[in-house]
Amino acid sequence: MHVVATAGHVDHGKSTLVRALTGMEPDRFAEEKRRGMTIDLGFAWTTLPSGPIVAFVDVPGHERFVTTMLAGVGPVPAVLLVVSADEGWMPQSAEHVDALVALGVDRGLLVVTRSDLMEPELARDEAREHLADTPLAGMPTVCVSARTGAGMDELRTALGELVGGMPEPDPAADVRFWVDRAFSVRGAGTVVTGTLGTGRIRADDELELLTADGTRRVGVRGLQTLGAPVGEVRGVSRVALNLRGLPLEAVARGDVLLTPGAWLGTDVVDVRLHGVRAGGTPAVASLPSELSLHVGSVAVPARLRPLGADTVRLRLRRPVPLRIGDRAVLRDPGRRRVTAGLTVLDVRPPPLRRRGSAARRGVELAGMTGRSSAAEELARRGLARGADLRAMGVSIAGLDVPAAAGWLLDPDRASRAAAALVTAVAAHDAADPLDPGLSTEAARRAADLPESKLLDAVLRHAQKSHAQKSHAQKSHAQKSHAEKGHAEKGHADPTGLVLRNGRVVRSAAAGLPARVREALDALRHDLERAPFAAPEADRLAELGLGPRELATLVRAGELLRVADGVVLLPTADARAVEVLAGLDEEFTLSAARQALGTSRRVAVPLLELLARTGRTRRTPDGGHRLV
Repeated sequence: MHVVATAGHVDHGKSTLVRALTGMEPDRFAEEKRRGMTIDLGFAWTTLPSGPIVAFVDVPGHERFVTTMLAGVGPVPAVLLVVSADEGWMPQSAEHVDALVALGVDRGLLVVTRSDLMEPELARDEAREHLADTPLAGMPTVCVSARTGAGMDELRTALGELVGGMPEPDPAADVRFWVDRAFSVRGAGTVVTGTLGTGRIRADDELELLTADGTRRVGVRGLQTLGAPVGEVRGVSRVALNLRGLPLEAVARGDVLLTPGAWLGTDVVDVRLHGVRAGGTPAVASLPSELSLHVGSVAVPARLRPLGADTVRLRLRRPVPLRIGDRAVLRDPGRRRVTAGLTVLDVRPPPLRRRGSAARRGVELAGMTGRSSAAEELARRGLARGADLRAMGVSIAGLDVPAAAGWLLDPDRASRAAAALVTAVAAHDAADPLDPGLSTEAARRAADLPESKLLDAVLRHAQKSHAQKSHAQKSHAQKSHAEKGHAEKGHADPTGLVLRNGRVVRSAAAGLPARVREALDALRHDLERAPFAAPEADRLAELGLGPRELATLVRAGELLRVADGVVLLPTADARAVEVLAGLDEEFTLSAARQALGTSRRVAVPLLELLARTGRTRRTPDGGHRLV
């Protein structure tokens, strides 16, 4: 199916044309039929001789119903612009074209109606002059008479060519279904209609309904298209959805059904304005401070704040699901005219709190086009949730950046965070050398990160960047000095930090006081000769290693605490497993103590440690067995 909207001045024959094409009555209300004027959206469809099905959204042409017209045209990709031969170009012809240009609609047909009442060439040529400086210039023209049937076959042929050239919408795209009608059906409940532009909707799907009052989940009980029930619809289609458990008063025109979790409702957005005619961007300073934003089927009051020559910040009265690159219309309801079109640049803009921030933001927006990559967005923001970037309309496929807990970090931002950690850990260790490192929460604050889970990603990024830099420098040095036989010395890790036991610490004992390092060297020398002969209290006292010093070395990963006052080298537990593997399948404490060459004071807690960590288990008769 393809969907086409009508546009044009009031009483130029739009509904009559749709009726002649489809054999259906688009005007639903008795008042419309009595007055001969469309006052709400009408819908009809037909199958063209060439095969495609075309559904029409018939919009009102009167100036009082421009908001309704925009609700019908907003989600539709192509237009039939109707001009009558007997009246020619009229004020609402111009405003409708301005709205179409603002929305970025550039596909359609110019249809001159009532060609039996007057020579249509004059109206055709006049319309072409008015369209000359718009993206609709050059669109095919057909002159018809719905009363006599003249030109209707040519119109059907032109419609077939028009829809045949339209791009196929993506059925896997996220659903954004703007509601243009809501009503109740006896025995079925609430039904909403609209134009599905992309994606697909199935019976029993769950969707997210965004209204002026908030968000709620709704289920799709059933759906129809072209008056017949179906199990699934894909864009582009005219669709009626029967929603489960939703009272009629809870939904109205302008509300929107969304793929759950795939969209960001925003009430603050930065945009670039476009003139509705060639050569023109509206003077931002001359615009009213309040206008009406039209996108999809919603019209929402918006307050403008100028930021640059053609960029503004809009503060909306209600959240609207927008993405980067979306097109919309700004209209002045007081003067009853379309003021500008716009392209969305940012749906999560930064706050403007400091003096000069608006001017700086204007400079930043000047380089934005509304077509952004994930790398560009991360560079601007520093960090963002991957789901938020996708909801903004930015693909993160293939993006290789530091990431954790759903967050993505710009590489430069990660490098700055690593540098901040180096400074913070060094300052802390200088102030309290026996309590080295920072807790994860203190480190998170120092690095200005939203979650402590990002700390590991930051440190790994710093180590990876350092390794790449070192490799490049080494390759360069070897190439430059090969004839001199120079050897490049290794480079130290620029952070020297690791995440260990819930703290960000230096990766070696280099940050410890000199006396503690000397004591550690002596203790390491003892334990290398007898790996399981934990030093007695008098030996620890002789070395000057009290409880606080031992705790510092354990936190630094230089010693393994087996029990109170019992410390060994960090690899002692793994070496113990290797020794015990040489015993019988089941062994006693005494056999383990003898094999390890240690005392009961060490053997008992060491076996308990191995059992707690799943490497041994007790047997029913009190022995031990390796797992």
